[in-house]
Amino acid sequence: MHKGAGATHWFIPDGYIPEKSSGSLTSHESVCVLNSSSEDAQLVFTIFFEDREPMEDIFVVVPGRRTKHIRTSTLTKDGEPIPVGVPYAIEVRSDVPVIVQYSRLDATQAENALMSVVGYAVQ
Repeated sequence: MHKGAGATHWFIPDGYIPEKSSGSLTSHESVCVLNSSSEDAQLVFTIFFEDREPMEDIFVVVPGRRTKHIRTSTLTKDGEPIPVGVPYAIEVRSDVPVIVQYSRLDATQAENALMSVVGYAVQ
């Protein structure tokens, strides 16, 4: 059995889904997870806000030895998505070590921008 690399606890402090986009592309964000372990990774997301209670216990599975690109706009709690136009932060916990990367496509202007960073792993 392959144990995999990475960490089990990650933070992404800068999240934001713009209210509108410009041109043919849609602004979006993704949490990209690499699970190099043989076991499926059971992820639990918590979304933190400046002015409201967190959205907790959002569950996602990443199969063993696979990658998954999770659009933040698809994460919901009790049918409610992450609100657009509101800053937030992301906590990701996993039962097996994974690598977490965050990407944002900003298409709010004609000149698009793509940003990608590895999350902060807690040891």
